[in-house]
Amino acid sequence: MREALKQAEIAYLQQEAPVGAIIVYQGKIIARAYNRKEELQDPTAHAEMLVLQKAAQYLGSWHLEEAELLVTLEPCPMCAYAMLQARIKRVIFGAYDPKTGAAGSVINLLQDKRFNHQVEVIGGILKEECGLLLQKFFQERR
Repeated sequence: MREALKQAEIAYLQQEAPVGAIIVYQGKIIARAYNRKEELQDPTAHAEMLVLQKAAQYLGSWHLEEAELLVTLEPCPMCAYAMLQARIKRVIFGAYDPKTGAAGSVINLLQDKRFNHQVEVIGGILKEECGLLLQKFFQERR
């Protein structure tokens, strides 16, 4: 999670919402990303979406069955569904998102049995550190 937090700090310095993500495959970090919505003017440029793209490019396949995604904020519905599509094995996140969280806070798309794939979810890892960076970012913009 500390590596994902480093990505979130880069986003913060770029004046992006400070969310960072990494993907670990066979014990090795194969992709890193942070939010780039403002820079790219792309509403889908969430850290999770970008890190999934990088990991798929690295592996030469969109099938990420053995990969773990670590992200500093609970995934939103868009990102959670992309993780289902990629067949991610496990998602580990930091801060909970009580407004848009799709890994248990508002809904739990990642473990919905109606889908053909479920993702193991572990939440709250370094949640204070991840949450404080987000809180600081949004307080500065008010």
